[in-house]
Amino acid sequence: MDTCPNCGADLPAKAKACPECGADERTGWSEEAVYSSLELPDDDFDYDEFVRNEFSSGREIKPRGVHWFWWATAVALLAVMLFWFLLRIF
Repeated sequence: MDTCPNCGADLPAKAKACPECGADERTGWSEEAVYSSLELPDDDFDYDEFVRNEFSSGREIKPRGVHWFWWATAVALLAVMLFWFLLRIF
């Protein structure tokens, strides 16, 4: 047996217990044990469908950015501040 049937960790040769989960013959580790607790995906697992279902809210994703109105507001404020600064100097 190369891997623990309880957690799937690699086992050293002639190990008496799993170094990861501590399973041994007395607590449920045996030659008949199966990999039932690994929760691996089925062979017909579709990754693209999983991503679509998990991360999609049903609407198209729009890139985020600063709206043109806020760019114009920032430029106008900078112009006003520059004008005020120049008036104070001269």
